[in-house]
Amino acid sequence: MPPSFDEVTLDLLDAATASELDDLPFGVIGFDRDGMIETYNAMESKLGGLSQERVIGRHLFQAIAPCMNNFMIAQRFEDEPDLDERIEYVLTFRMRPQPVILRLLQQRYRARRYIAILRRT
Repeated sequence: MPPSFDEVTLDLLDAATASELDDLPFGVIGFDRDGMIETYNAMESKLGGLSQERVIGRHLFQAIAPCMNNFMIAQRFEDEPDLDERIEYVLTFRMRPQPVILRLLQQRYRARRYIAILRRT
């Protein structure tokens, strides 16, 4: 059984295969320290309306999700070397406003950062 949104950890995300990430019941975006997307799971592709092929290798905050390019999200990855934060947020780019809960995950010595996305109804 896949972990819940609250149970997911950096260790789990870093160790997961693409198939295991695709089995998660919430969105996951993994990106490098330059903001380039390396991981985009099936649930995020379905709910975000963008194919994995379209987003891998593109800049998360400039090309794919500019609605997250602000002090609440993108800047936190720059300012805080260690993050495991939940944020209630509303996604607005390329869709009607969608309330979500975001988990911002990073550790100073890891190459990959993550945003987990749980849609609220």
